Amino acid sequence: MVSDISPSTTHQSRTLKPGVVTGEDYRALVEACKAGGYALPAVNVVGTNSVNAVLEAAAANRSDIIIQCSNGGARFFAGEGLADAEKARILGAASMARHVHSLAKEYGICVILHTDHANRKLIPWVEGLLDVSEQEVAAGRPPLFSSHMIDLSAEPLEDNLRECARLLPYMARLGISLEFELGVTGGEEDGVGHDLEDHADNAHLYTQPEDVLKAWDMLSPLGHVTIAASFGNVHGVYKPGNVQLRPEILLHSQQYVAKAKGLPDKPLSLVFHGGSGSEKDKIAAAVSYGVFKMNIDTDVQFAFAHGIGDFVFSHDEAFRYQIDPETDAPYKKFYDPRKWLREGEKAIIARLNESFQDLGSKGRSIAG
Repeated sequence: MVSDISPSTTHQSRTLKPGVVTGEDYRALVEACKAGGYALPAVNVVGTNSVNAVLEAAAANRSDIIIQCSNGGARFFAGEGLADAEKARILGAASMARHVHSLAKEYGICVILHTDHANRKLIPWVEGLLDVSEQEVAAGRPPLFSSHMIDLSAEPLEDNLRECARLLPYMARLGISLEFELGVTGGEEDGVGHDLEDHADNAHLYTQPEDVLKAWDMLSPLGHVTIAASFGNVHGVYKPGNVQLRPEILLHSQQYVAKAKGLPDKPLSLVFHGGSGSEKDKIAAAVSYGVFKMNIDTDVQFAFAHGIGDFVFSHDEAFRYQIDPETDAPYKKFYDPRKWLREGEKAIIARLNESFQDLGSKGRSIAG
């Protein structure tokens, strides 16, 4: 576990209303995580089952939570039958966000809504969602999302930052934050990522403090930013030893920027991508260096599949016959989708119970 501080002694700068947080409330939640020495799980969702399971788990643990979707997850949320994939990504992400907005406050916790990795070809997806949020704000409602991620880490640093600087003022005007990536997270997620070579010492997997400072100088005056700095993290789960997590890189970046700009300790709000399968001591170190968010998509996917698979294997004949061929007993109570989907939801909840504990966020919701 990240910290032994009890919830009653954790410093909380503000209490927020339950529900989706955006703008200043989003910033307040990020700062509460950093001040309290804990982080929030960030879970990619693909349908209402995964959304509802994440909300249920957060409420049961009295933890705030980050719900996000990738471009593929958004496409799936809209339905694979929609012919226009680009439009489906926007509609699916917006539909997911509206579902969360309508339910989150009822679960009594704060929720950050986020879109995951968007490379150059997916910039129109983010721009489309910003246009939808602009319509929401014009109607007197909050933006759909708390933050969006731009991942141009495979491009030259100057191109990466230039595009972030173009989009950030639009986001800031709507009360939306920008997450951007420096260095490269290995592996791939929904077509965005970088090939993982067959050895641990891949220089592109480790962000340099000088690059972080350059990004901070250029972007922080334009709006609120969070940084996915790479320290050997990889999407998916790989054989131990294939990659080397070096969370001390995060500390070096914090110290470098703080010294150069005369800022207090840990001025950067950092993000841990590819958290699935990571060693618990490396998780604890990363959080202590200012990580407020850790992505665990792969582990949650496996938990969902494993929960459903166990149920199917345990009731094999119910998934081959409507009626038992020998006893004539009906099997409807087993193949009813609510039965086996609920088993998947319960497995997601069990995996998230572990993550809330590992990240130290259990019992620390600032919703009041």
